[in-house]
Amino acid sequence: MKLRLSPQTLLVLDAFLEQVEDWKYGYDLSRITGLRSGTLYPILMRMAERNLLETQWEPGEPGKPPRHMYRFTPDGLRYARANAPANSSGGIGQVALGLVQA
Repeated sequence: MKLRLSPQTLLVLDAFLEQVEDWKYGYDLSRITGLRSGTLYPILMRMAERNLLETQWEPGEPGKPPRHMYRFTPDGLRYARANAPANSSGGIGQVALGLVQA
């Protein structure tokens, strides 16, 4: 299960590591990571294809479209923790982008 660990992918992994059991919406992930949809959604799709994320649709309220939600699978959580820097307590994406020092 190879996944290119670009700085953007590390940002996404980091966002999921914040609260590992919670479902997350793509829009919220975009706000947390600062990634645009054209970057974020391909990463989410690749992670789901490699069984790192599980996905589901949240039924929409009347008049609102359904929303896609994501969270780590057990394999995804192990993968993210194994690829986080040893001294990281979150913020791995920020370290990768050079926004903070490790």
